[in-house]
Formats: sequence, C-alpha cells, structure tokens
Amino acid sequence: MTDRPVEDTQGGTARSLDDGPPRWLSDEEQATWRAYMHAATLLEDHLDRQLQRDAGMPHVYYGLLVQLSEAPRRRMRMTELAQSAKITRSRLSHAVARLEKNGWVRREECPSDKRGQLAVLTDDGFAMLKKSAPGHAAAVRGAIFDRLTPEQVVQLGDICRTIATGLQPATGADLPWLR
Repeated sequence: MTDRPVEDTQGGTARSLDDGPPRWLSDEEQATWRAYMHAATLLEDHLDRQLQRDAGMPHVYYGLLVQLSEAPRRRMRMTELAQSAKITRSRLSHAVARLEKNGWVRREECPSDKRGQLAVLTDDGFAMLKKSAPGHAAAVRGAIFDRLTPEQVVQLGDICRTIATGLQPATGADLPWLR
C-alpha cells in the first residue's frame, strides 16, 4: 500500500505539509524500511543482552567506555561525550553516575572551563572494557559480519555513511545531544 503516512525526509530535513503532496513509500521501500527497523531493533536487543550477561552493563554504557578509552588520556568533556555518543546530556549524566558507582568512570573538573566536567575512564573501567571486548566483538561478528559477503560489508558501510551524511546537520540544529 502506498498511501499510508510514513516519515519522509529529503536531504536530512523533514518535509512540511506545505511542500506539496506526500511522497509515499513504494511497496519495495516500505518492505525495506520495515526490514531495516526490524533488524535494527533485534540487533540492539541482541547486543544489550550480551553485554548485560557478560559485563553487567547495557550497550550504550559499553559505547561510552569505548569512547573514553580512545580519547587522549582516557578523558573527554561531558558535552563532547554526549555529542559523540548521540545521547542527551541528561541521559549521559545518568549513565556516568551508574558507571561511577561501578568504579569504571570518575568525573573531574575541567581545568580550562570551571563550568565543564570531564568523564575519565578509570583503570578498573579500562580493565572491564578489555575483559568484555572479545565477547562483544564476537556478538557483533556473529550478528552482522559472519552473515554478509565481503561485498555486502562494503555496501552496508557505504549505505550507512550515506544515510548518516544526509542526516548530519550542517549547523546548530536542535539535536538531543546538543541540548
């Protein structure tokens, strides 16, 4: 069915009702969209369950530890970490509080800006990341890369970069991680 209301974006900007008649998804586009949403939801659940079981943390927390491990001196400004992780500052603050409780992250005052804070990956956090990384890599490999041909891996990367580029705003858009 091509006359159902489905989100439509052009160049990363949502169409308004004044842009003319809606461009409904074709049957093939609708099937592809639903397959993507189904796979994305299953993948996130799969990775969350694996990390909860093996490391006692959700996937988003693991991603924060990875970001910090790759940062200079294993520390990042909280606002930069929120932006990099694509989560709100409020959600980041809650996540960092939980990671602090586990002893995996600590907060420090930002020496260059008294209003800012740094999130710092502790030695215990780095050890937890090293311990959980092999299982996470195996879960990602099993869920995605072992199922695809080398050509499909390249195509998937190209497709994801194209979508991300089209959705990445050029200037200060009202994005959750900038609030």
